[in-house]
Amino acid sequence: MGITYAGISIEILFQKRRLELRALVDSDSVFFTVPAHVAFQLGFDSTEVGTREVVLSDGSRKAVPMIGPIRVHFFDRYCDLSALVMGDEPLFGAVPMEMMDLVLNPSTQTLTVNPSSPFVPVALAK
Repeated sequence: MGITYAGISIEILFQKRRLELRALVDSDSVFFTVPAHVAFQLGFDSTEVGTREVVLSDGSRKAVPMIGPIRVHFFDRYCDLSALVMGDEPLFGAVPMEMMDLVLNPSTQTLTVNPSSPFVPVALAK
């Protein structure tokens, strides 16, 4: 078992800005997060966006900026979502993994497309 990173890209569709990033993959986290400098590189002003109250791993609560919409790409898959602006590196949580039908394998420290649906992402809708 170890720490898993994945190469992803994120883009702002309306401004045609795209960044290649290395993100920490964490299935215990829910959202997709980016540090403030990434939000700035994408053209967002964190003081002019909405906020979301989140509960941190230590149980404390914090209001953090939320940017979007953004498109997150991994291999030939993508999803459109919002991102929390916090932390010191991009964090790829359970929501984007579910939206793109990806599988985290901690023993090999890899993130891959679901082998049960290799060509088209499938989502549970019940």
